[in-house]
Amino acid sequence: MSLIPPDAEASAHSARLRELIRAQIVAAGGAIPFHRFMELALYAPGLGYYSAGAAKFGRAGDFVTAPELGSLFAECVAEAVAPVIREICGRAEFLELGGGSGAFAEYAIKRLMAIDAMPARYAILEPSADLRERQREHLRLRLTPPVFACVEWLDGPVQEPWNGVLFANEVIDALPTSRFTLRDGEVFEEFVALDGGGDFVRTERPADALLAAAVRHVERQGPGPFADGYRSELLPQLPYWVQAVIGGLDSGAMLFVDYGYPRREYYAASRGNGTLRAFYRHHVVNDVYARVGLQDITASVDFTALAEAGTEAGFDFAGYCSQASFLIGNGLEQRLAEQEARAPTEAARYSLRQQVQQLTLPGAMGERFQAMGFACGVEFGTAFLAGDLSFRL
Repeated sequence: MSLIPPDAEASAHSARLRELIRAQIVAAGGAIPFHRFMELALYAPGLGYYSAGAAKFGRAGDFVTAPELGSLFAECVAEAVAPVIREICGRAEFLELGGGSGAFAEYAIKRLMAIDAMPARYAILEPSADLRERQREHLRLRLTPPVFACVEWLDGPVQEPWNGVLFANEVIDALPTSRFTLRDGEVFEEFVALDGGGDFVRTERPADALLAAAVRHVERQGPGPFADGYRSELLPQLPYWVQAVIGGLDSGAMLFVDYGYPRREYYAASRGNGTLRAFYRHHVVNDVYARVGLQDITASVDFTALAEAGTEAGFDFAGYCSQASFLIGNGLEQRLAEQEARAPTEAARYSLRQQVQQLTLPGAMGERFQAMGFACGVEFGTAFLAGDLSFRL
């Protein structure tokens, strides 16, 4: 695979981050857990992939998310959560985790206003100062001042009691993940060390009690005992993360959209090296140590683990289906028809149909991405009735 090499400025940026990670490895005695390496590579202040200033989303970046394709995805999400917002009435809030470019917020707000379901506050929890400013500028230019005034950026989860909707699109896949393997039946954790030339290399150490217990839980609930040499990812901290990000959410709903599998498929014997990979300029890259700070690092989501985490947080499981089924069940055909009727040219109508294909076809996002919802004290309505997949969990 031929990739365009980074320019001198980007290479210098990557070199600075590599030096930071090397220093942490040395300070830790020669190795750090992979999840710490991933955290630094993605989120180190001013240097990590999501913390620095390079373009990430869209055709000019490294990957395209559903909101970057157009407004249809966000409009369908708005239709799905509108019953929850209306049920809570004037005190409802909408909290988006990781706002991307700001495109989702723009389209969702406009649709929620159009269907009389605008929340009292639209909050974005965005850890990247660079992305926060990009989102702010995007929305400032596209929303009227009174509507823009309803948008707020948060430094952390809402700790005081609140009611409404928490939404996360392609967030869990970017959580720093642990990596494990089996040696002589024992669980080992993947660490990152340095070779003689100062490059990053994989090494292994016996897993701590938390990770080992999590792996044994997956073996009991999944496809069975792992063979020696089997390697994959696991987020033992996922239940704590869910409880942390919901903060003081009292009544309302949570909606997650991401790529992944139910547990038995995620940890199938045929997937013996896990799902970890990187994205660089719309190419999938297997070497996650390359171009540190310049490429995204991601792992697929274990949706069974997410179902466990959501219910452990005190929420009722509301549903699980493919992205295609979720969008179709929440008005995709109607939204497409309305936009086609307003489209000024045949080229514009063709672009809308291309957007739908990308969102729904199995070979694109339609089946690889799934949606999962939870509710507490409210009804999620019919958001997941089309193509329910909960039996696979």
